Amino acid sequence: QVQLVESGGGLVQPGGSLRLSCATSGSINSNYDMGWYRQAPGKQREVVATITSHGSTKYADAVKGRFTISRGSAKNTVYLQMNGLKFEDTAVYYCNAERITYSCIECPPVRNDYWGQGTQVTVSS
Repeated sequence: QVQLVESGGGLVQPGGSLRLSCATSGSINSNYDMGWYRQAPGKQREVVATITSHGSTKYADAVKGRFTISRGSAKNTVYLQMNGLKFEDTAVYYCNAERITYSCIECPPVRNDYWGQGTQVTVSS
């Protein structure tokens, strides 16, 4: 059974830092692309940062220069270091693991997509 478990959320003052962790189990391995998403109250879920199986990273403009995504040595864990937190970073943060595979050359892609339960990050003074 595939599981993604986030941890590290909490209450922090503006300008502070948090480090989120996502531990995975089951069939998730280094071949998965992984990412962090967030959803604030009344808003749609949005991408925060992603890291491919090869280590390429992308960041939302709102967090560039402040957040850093990384993978653990076993490649099936992912972290999000958040510095310089702002009020608008308040949200539930979700971990995602995704892999697209093809069972044959002419076969359609098969997408495996998994989500964690989320961890709350609150930035408040």
